[in-house]
Amino acid sequence: MGVILIDYGAGNLHSVEKALEAAGVPAVRSDDPEAARDARALVLPGQGHFGQVMRSFERSGFAPVVAEHLASDAPFLGICVGLQLLTRGSEEAPGVDGLGVLDAEVRRFPTDGVSVPQMGWNQLWPLGHAALLRGVPSGAFAYFANSYYVTFPRGAVPSGAETVYGSTRFLSAVSMGRLHATQFHPEKSQAVGLQVLRNFGDVVRGGRA
Repeated sequence: MGVILIDYGAGNLHSVEKALEAAGVPAVRSDDPEAARDARALVLPGQGHFGQVMRSFERSGFAPVVAEHLASDAPFLGICVGLQLLTRGSEEAPGVDGLGVLDAEVRRFPTDGVSVPQMGWNQLWPLGHAALLRGVPSGAFAYFANSYYVTFPRGAVPSGAETVYGSTRFLSAVSMGRLHATQFHPEKSQAVGLQVLRNFGDVVRGGRA
């Protein structure tokens, strides 16, 4: 099977599905973990409270399927909280474990002269040579809606992109092998978002990771 858009009760599925289609990456929406086992690629969206989203994801039965998929280095795209779920956990929900795929944690933005949540357009500053950011110019704008951000231990930052909000410089995109994820919403980021999704399509079709 091709690309599966995981339906575990998270919102915004329709917008993500339409954006993938517009980018030439048609996806089948599915709430069946068994169907996802045979997928060439998985897309994991997410929005809302980390604890509620993680519990819904676990109840759906997709958690072990996603873990197996990532362990096989098959193409994967996480969006917004779909990135945060890959970490060890979040300050938003103490005691609720993430998938632990990324050696990272999720922290809340400090209110140092900026509004929290961050709502609107902000810039991407590419790190390394991430396939997900090919053709996206340094300083390009993407759309964000987040109160929390992913942080890695010093010296362990992967390729992807950084964004600055207030005094916080955070990872707005992560690329590790064929694992790709964004804190911003590509489905709401117009031309930049479509380029990011087209790049993911190249990865799915066997392009460089």
